[in-house]
Amino acid sequence: MTTTFKNVGIIGKYNDSSVGETVGVLYRYLVERQVNVLLDAGTAQTNPELDMPSVDRDSMAEQAELIVVVGGDGTLLNAARSLAQVSVPLVGINLGRLGFLTDISPDALKDCMDEILAGNYLEEERFLLHASILRNGEHISESHAFNDVVLHKWDIARMIEIDTYIDDKYVSTIRADGLIVSTPTGSTAYALSGGGPIIQSNLETVVLVPICPHTMSNRPIVVDANSKIEVVVGTSHSAQVTCDGQINLGLVAHDRVVIKKHPNPVRLIHPPAYDYFEILRAKLRWGGRLEDKG
Repeated sequence: MTTTFKNVGIIGKYNDSSVGETVGVLYRYLVERQVNVLLDAGTAQTNPELDMPSVDRDSMAEQAELIVVVGGDGTLLNAARSLAQVSVPLVGINLGRLGFLTDISPDALKDCMDEILAGNYLEEERFLLHASILRNGEHISESHAFNDVVLHKWDIARMIEIDTYIDDKYVSTIRADGLIVSTPTGSTAYALSGGGPIIQSNLETVVLVPICPHTMSNRPIVVDANSKIEVVVGTSHSAQVTCDGQINLGLVAHDRVVIKKHPNPVRLIHPPAYDYFEILRAKLRWGGRLEDKG
């Protein structure tokens, strides 16, 4: 069998030995098709019974032509952030609950990978956000986010005050529990729970969604993805920034969070039958017909 991808990386869910069986099946499948397999070192450490050679994430980024992520959406979010400097295609095997990003089931692993290795697949590009924290004009920390950058209260029960700017223009001051700055990928996650819109994944937009705002006039706003978004925490407030619900960065009063689109795209590989709207209907029961019980 002639394969499109000769060097394939495998990344399993962090610190979770339950992915070992599926990783083992995938590894043997790829080896049988004469594919060179690069196993993530962290996955190998968590699953020593696999007894496979492994590489660190940087080496995988340099050598792999495709990376298969085994786990849930959170595992793929982690992989996308750690590989932000390269544009290696990612495909997900879903061992989680929802599976918006990891859209291949373990039962369909071999059939779907047959199609992908034969070059029969769909590819789409999505974007990451990059968040930098400035304190008194000095850069102190940064992170990437594939879903969202969230500024939120930390150890207080009351609301915080947030000033927002788009391309250096003042937008508003929000009194709320926080603010979600989301990509289209993240629009079906925390932003949706906060009342934000579903944004089609290929659009170049970012949505700002207040979390439990003090006034109903503070509504979500959608802006161009190439905008520079600045968020400033008010005085005497304890807050933090969370990226994808996985990376936490502390804030103090007057800290400025600068959020921009990352220059490198995330390349996602899907099986040929992938349908974004079908995913919405299946995972969210979105747009389903109401049944008459009368």
